[in-house]
Amino acid sequence: MRRRALIAGLLFDKFAGMKRCVSTWRSRLPAARTFLFLLLLPACVAGWGEAPAAAVREFNDYIGKVESRLVQQHRSPKGFVASVGSSVQTDARLRRGEVIVEKLTPAKEAEMSGALLHHWRGTAFVHGAAVADFEQLMKDFSGYPQRFAPQIVRAAILSPHDGRVPDHFAASMRVRHHHVITVVMDTAYEIRYGRLDGQHGYNASWSTRISEIASAGTSKERLLSDGEEHGFLWRMNTYWSYEDRDGGLYMQVESVSLTRSIPVGLGWVVRPYVESVPRESLEFTLRAVCNALRK
Repeated sequence: MRRRALIAGLLFDKFAGMKRCVSTWRSRLPAARTFLFLLLLPACVAGWGEAPAAAVREFNDYIGKVESRLVQQHRSPKGFVASVGSSVQTDARLRRGEVIVEKLTPAKEAEMSGALLHHWRGTAFVHGAAVADFEQLMKDFSGYPQRFAPQIVRAAILSPHDGRVPDHFAASMRVRHHHVITVVMDTAYEIRYGRLDGQHGYNASWSTRISEIASAGTSKERLLSDGEEHGFLWRMNTYWSYEDRDGGLYMQVESVSLTRSIPVGLGWVVRPYVESVPRESLEFTLRAVCNALRK
């Protein structure tokens, strides 16, 4: 009996040890997946260069629909800033200082030819701010590195002007995105402002150049070739609508971007990363604008 009890005890201990081992392995699996992702991502997505021509056409078709809707939206004070759910409840949330972010990407159009579409919208309200305050703030590119740090490293207006920034100009920015890995890009935009009246304004920016930078800020800094670029961002359009009402400024920004598609077999770990970056970037920008206007 004693011998049987001893053997049973040894078997129980061994089984318990195996269970602990399996449990430990399961608990560490997410970390192992993340580590594998960090190792594989640069190699898996390198060499994508320019966006596929078919994807660019599909992106431009989608942008045409977005801009047509915005043109109609900006023709009247009513609905100048798009409603987010119940307008009464939403306005109350916004006036309490909430920032509301929505995903607008249509499920049927999210995956393009070798690329992914991302469309997000953010809405906010700042007490005491006005249309002129917003435009002055957004045209002050010299303040971008401080106002939007650490995402924007430097910014400048490229179009010649005599001190007063025009309503149509070109600008450049070096942007830095850190989300598991760090990506630095030099970007150029065409930017245009417009007004319906003194209380309603809008602007749009269209990316004209996006180049990925290797070893940014070091003596080895260089522009990646088409064969080396990862396709983290191919196109980026941004549309602002803002309205002076209720003792403050309602602001709404839509961001539409195009990135490379997800490598086969890595969707389980890459998709959350790829989809979170555009959302977080939009929310960060909107909150930074709100904070600057409050000051």
